[in-house]
Formats: sequence, structure tokens, C-alpha cells
Amino acid sequence: MAARQRSIASAIFVPLFIGLIGFVNLAQRPRFAVYHSVDIIQLLATGMCIGVALAAFFVWVRGRTTL
Repeated sequence: MAARQRSIASAIFVPLFIGLIGFVNLAQRPRFAVYHSVDIIQLLATGMCIGVALAAFFVWVRGRTTL
């Protein structure tokens, strides 16, 4: 059971960490107010990483409450 919890925790925190790094990197740029196509693609990828982490978190919470 510990291996399952470890894999779910990594499915939550790895994409969340990558997504937050990407967003912080983008937000610190001086041209953040003027979006370019590369910035939009980076925001989409960042949102996808955070979405995967959020979905994994909900799966983890739902699985934990049913046990």
C-alpha cells in the first residue's frame, strides 16, 4: 500500500511542481503584460500540468475516503 501512496503522491507533486515553475518563470518576465504565442503555449502547458496534479489529488482523496 505504501508504494501506491508514493506513486500517487508523485503523480500529484511532480506535475504541480513543473507547472508552478513554468508559471513563475513566465510571470517574472518583463513582457508578461504583452502575450506572445510562445507565452500562450507555455501557459497552456503549465495549466495542463497543474490540471493533472489536481486530478491526481482528487483521485487520491476519493480513494482514501473509500478505504
